[in-house]
Amino acid sequence: MRNLPLPILLSILGVALTGLIVISCGMGYIKIPAPDIVKIISASLRGIPSNGNAVFQAVIMDIRLPRILTAALVGGGLAVAGVVFQAVLLNPLADPYTLGVSSGAAFGASLALILSLTMPTSFSVPLFAFAGALAAMTAVLYLAENGGTSANTLILSGVIVAAILSAGIGFIKYLADEQVSIIIFWLMGSFASRTWHDVELTLTVVIATSLVILFYSRDLNIMALGSRSAASLGVNTARSRKILIITASLLTAVCVSVSGIIGFIGLIIPHLMRMVAGPDNRRLLPASFLAGALLLLGADTISRAVLPSEVPIGILTSLIGGPFFCYIFRRRQLGR
Repeated sequence: MRNLPLPILLSILGVALTGLIVISCGMGYIKIPAPDIVKIISASLRGIPSNGNAVFQAVIMDIRLPRILTAALVGGGLAVAGVVFQAVLLNPLADPYTLGVSSGAAFGASLALILSLTMPTSFSVPLFAFAGALAAMTAVLYLAENGGTSANTLILSGVIVAAILSAGIGFIKYLADEQVSIIIFWLMGSFASRTWHDVELTLTVVIATSLVILFYSRDLNIMALGSRSAASLGVNTARSRKILIITASLLTAVCVSVSGIIGFIGLIIPHLMRMVAGPDNRRLLPASFLAGALLLLGADTISRAVLPSEVPIGILTSLIGGPFFCYIFRRRQLGR
């Protein structure tokens, strides 16, 4: 499996993701057959009337598909950000959630939700989320600097920064008064009520940042050899690291701004995909994007259409990712 050519691997993941999108569109209170789903979506892509069931069309195009596509894009974006943080910091335990970047983005977004700003929420929330994510990442790297960015130092720094930001978010909730329920529900992570605007925003940022990261995938491979080796091969490590951290923070911020805090996707997926795609980031990045989209969309579909009542997606991914994180951390302690 690990030696599969990249086109075949991506084709398998792509077909699986497409199939899951169709299945997810059909699941819910109103069951919709797969042929009707394909007919409605293909007609919409071609800009022609589907001449099908009007209720089915409204449910798919106005309610389910925007949520499904947003979930897939956020899952893919968080997985790509996880690959970047792990490669840049040479730390397999790094991801946007454990490093406090997601908490920073959540703090910024929560601040934007209660402030009276002249700009619309759809612009202010991502902007404040990015500022919070970048500030959190800067603080974590500053605290871990004297520790040589070892695994334990980085995780401890992330815990410290996340704890401070958690207190800040708690204070914001105290000030929010009537809006506190909106912030609490948003912080738990959810794709409910996502619109085509959310799809467009996420798609634009995910594509732009992923292209930048993919452009630096060779540098990521060389940086794994160490700063001296990278410099001898013509890679400006400091410059590349700065660009990649800012890009991954922007990607995380936008994902958090549309979904709330969703943990451990950026930790689980890179590890799983390395077993299949290998350590080469030119293979790992696209494979992780598709696999992250699969995992988060699957989790959201279970939460929305399988469980008796909808569970916030952030809680569900934490229940999955928490034990996985403990497993990886334990393996590192044992030196395996």
